[in-house]
Amino acid sequence: MPTKPATPIIDPTRRRFLRQSFAGVGWVMAGGTLSQCSSSDGGNGVPTTSNIANLGPLLDPDENGLRLPAGFSSRVIARSGTALGTSGYEWHNAPDGAAVFTTGDGGWIYVSNSETAALAGGGAGAVRFASNGNVVDAYRILGDTNLNCAGGATPWGTWLSCEESETGRVWECDPLGADAAVVHPAMGVFEHEAAAVDAANRHVYLTEDVGDGRLYRFVYDRAEDLSAGELQVAEVLGGGPEGEVQWRRVPDPSAASEETRYQVAESTEFDGGEGVWLHEGVIYFATKGDNRVWTYETGTSMLTILYDAATSSTPILTGVDNLTVTPAGDVVVGEDGGDMQVVAISAEGPIVPLVQITGQDGSEVTGPVFGPSLRRLYFSSQRGAEGDDILGRSGITYEVSGPFFV
Repeated sequence: MPTKPATPIIDPTRRRFLRQSFAGVGWVMAGGTLSQCSSSDGGNGVPTTSNIANLGPLLDPDENGLRLPAGFSSRVIARSGTALGTSGYEWHNAPDGAAVFTTGDGGWIYVSNSETAALAGGGAGAVRFASNGNVVDAYRILGDTNLNCAGGATPWGTWLSCEESETGRVWECDPLGADAAVVHPAMGVFEHEAAAVDAANRHVYLTEDVGDGRLYRFVYDRAEDLSAGELQVAEVLGGGPEGEVQWRRVPDPSAASEETRYQVAESTEFDGGEGVWLHEGVIYFATKGDNRVWTYETGTSMLTILYDAATSSTPILTGVDNLTVTPAGDVVVGEDGGDMQVVAISAEGPIVPLVQITGQDGSEVTGPVFGPSLRRLYFSSQRGAEGDDILGRSGITYEVSGPFFV
């Protein structure tokens, strides 16, 4: 796998352009800088009151095989191996972790990873939408990488694509596809899953998808530059699953001397780290092996369990995987297995299914994320109806529209 120079992906002029083009990326992708308002509009056409706790039961499958609440509709955006519109880009195999970025023309970009080997495509692609929701372009933003599972958006308008392999690294990508992706070895070599950027403290939180994985924090030296910094690993003090976290330096992030997760004996194991998201000073992340969703308070360093299928009174969420958090604080999780649902731990308390994919039990739900209007939810079925195809050549990416917010 080729290694590109670990230099900033975008020059200062380019960064200024992206700040204008990706206006709104803070709340769409990076954890809720749009505040809750008493009005339903907030003055910019975007609703701000969550309706997720009130959606009602899922109905019979629609023409796309999706069970939705009343008042919702769906469409298929892309299928693996099929060119999107006139772009010529064939949608990648095994679509996985994803992000949405707004553009200066009122449209938006959905970025999606490909969890396959480089020889089968790998990397990441993007589909661009006009302001009316029509697909206007699609293209590759990263290639020649392996098992790009999830990742995360940066507040400065780039996509961090994470490789889930023993030699996995983090690649910073331009959602517009104009600049070449750049690898960041300083962020560690391990089975990367997802990333969440806390720009106020120059921290990136990283999950590791193995049974004895760890929770990591990368402290980068300079703002908007992930080429240098210190990789740290979490130790939960007191010996229990919850408690205060102490961060310890990882001696060899390159893993040349020893696998990264074993280098700090005091570090705490997490059973299959999955999606991670920052919202209003809280890091939310999932561990699939024990069906838990966690919260970490960045201000107090306290770790707690938000949801545990083994103890929940409504354990409808299993196979927890990629997640997103709405501006109102609803934690929306896609299931890997379970019953192929997207489930919300609503900000008001109830745990409710938002959508269920039928007829694809061998697949998994990946990349759930909202569009800028908060009335469109994007996600993929990684392997589609042919769930035993490990290359994910039948992956399907969907859009569900309706009153998630009012």
